[in-house]
This record gives sequence, structure tokens and C-alpha cells, in this order.
Amino acid sequence: MDRLQAMRLFTRIVELGSFTRAAGQLGLPRASATQIIKQLEAHLGVRLLARTTRQVTTTVDGASYYERCVAILAEIDEAEAEFSQSARHPQGRIRIDLSGSLCRLVLIPALPAFCRDYPRIRLEISVGDRQIDLVREGVDCVLRIGELGDVSLVARRLALLDQVTCASADYLDRHGRPKDLDDLDTHSVVDYVSASTGKSIPLAFAIGGRVETRNPAATLSVNNGDAYVAACAAGFGIIQVPRYHVTKQLASGEFEEILRQYRPPALPLNALYPTKRQLSARVRVFIDWLAELFADQARNEGPEPKQIRPPSGQR
Repeated sequence: MDRLQAMRLFTRIVELGSFTRAAGQLGLPRASATQIIKQLEAHLGVRLLARTTRQVTTTVDGASYYERCVAILAEIDEAEAEFSQSARHPQGRIRIDLSGSLCRLVLIPALPAFCRDYPRIRLEISVGDRQIDLVREGVDCVLRIGELGDVSLVARRLALLDQVTCASADYLDRHGRPKDLDDLDTHSVVDYVSASTGKSIPLAFAIGGRVETRNPAATLSVNNGDAYVAACAAGFGIIQVPRYHVTKQLASGEFEEILRQYRPPALPLNALYPTKRQLSARVRVFIDWLAELFADQARNEGPEPKQIRPPSGQR
């Protein structure tokens, strides 16, 4: 029995709650995974897993052994990462998850440079706004815009994204251009509903070091950033988004920024990864590259205004 292989298999079964999924991630036949765990339990002389037709859970001994395995495997991975070839030439697969707009408008256009620098790394990108379980879904890191709340993940701040309040030029021609916040009472907005909380996110404005929120009437609600911008283009009303999402529309005149004197607070962008997983060299260089990418963008856009903590949620 390869004891390290057995420990890795055991930890993945615990994290995924499935022999089949754990075996698949490690490239093992399901029958081999079952046999390895039987051998491990026989070697230790204790039962580690309680199996039913619906789920796999740890016994008391299994839970304790899992914690030890996580610590041991993290030490081994750290030692190997420091001295192995992969530390100098990162390679392998990285699975990441992020919003569609961030992927389409920022990440994909910049990726050729990363792939030239790290040709041995293969990226698998999933797109969505929902909250995901990184461990169960085998995702290495996620990029999320907005305040995180209480999450059991390691977070690295990558950037603060400037926001704008805007509407289509056609909408403003029909309904007028608001001069102050009270004018919003006669306007419509596109209602943005957080995919993670299911709650509507009000418009937010920075006024003298504080944030004031407004909730104008809306005839349309969406829970996706691309749909949010599309609804604005269709004339449904005012939106607030990170500037990168509407750069082209603002430049072309299709959209107009309004209420510039009360610009929204910036939104934090974070990379998140599991706490109980040693960060591999390939994921580390990818996150470092992302941090530099957004730092370059911030330098190109000039100095950032004073930031105020925004309300929770993301767009």
C-alpha cells in the first residue's frame, strides 16, 4: 500500500463525500479506491469511514485522522514545491471560477501573456455568479467582486474596482439627466439581485466620506452582470457597475455617466482558495500574475480616489 496515496485518497473522499468523485479526481478506478481504503483501515486497525447508499461520512477516528492527514500532506506539498522542478517551472491544471463579465472583458484578453510565460500550465475556466464549494467541485481558486462576508476561505485582495453610475443615452434623452440624488425619484433603475444572497442591491453614492443608498423604482430585475448591462442598453434605466464593464459603451457614447459628483464606492476584487489546501506553485504564480495585471490597470487609469467601504453584494 502506498501510504501517501492512501492518505491523499482518504482526504479527498472526506472532502467530496464520495468514493467515485475522489477516485475520478485522482485518476483511479472506483474499485481501486475502495480497496485502498480497506487496506488503510486494516493497517491502522480502525474504521475511518461510515458508508451508506447516500453518503460517506467520517467516524470519530476518521475525523481525527483526516485532520492529521491534511497537516502532513500540506507539509509534504510545501517541501516538494520548494525543491522540485515544478517550483521553478510551474505546470499542471488550474481550475478557476469567476463572473462572466470579468472573464470576457479582463481575463481572457490578458491571458495570452500568461500562457507565454507559463506554457506548461493548463487553465480550466468556469463562469458564473453563484457561490461554489471549491473543495467539493475541485476548483483551485475563485475571483469574486464585492464584500465577502463570513467565508471559510483564504482571500487575497487583488484590486479595488472603480464603479460608475450610468444609463443609455437614449434613456437619458427620453427621461432627462439627473442633477442630484433627489432627481432619482423620477427615474427607473435596473434592479440587480445578488446571486449569492437573493437580495436586491441598492444604488450607493459616496457623499462627504459616507455612503448613501437609494432605491428608485424598477420594472426589471436581473442577477447577472452581463444581463444587467444589456438591460441598461435596452433602455430599462440606470445601473451601477465596475467601470471595466462599460468602458466601450462610455467611450462610444452609447452610455453616459451620471451623478459624477456622487460616484459609488469602489468594489473589492478578491482571489479565494481553500484554507486546508497547500497553495501549489502554479496557483501561486497565477494569483501573483492577476495581482500585477490589476495593478497595471490601476496605474494606467491614474490615481484612485479615496475609497469607502461599499455595501455587501457584487455586480
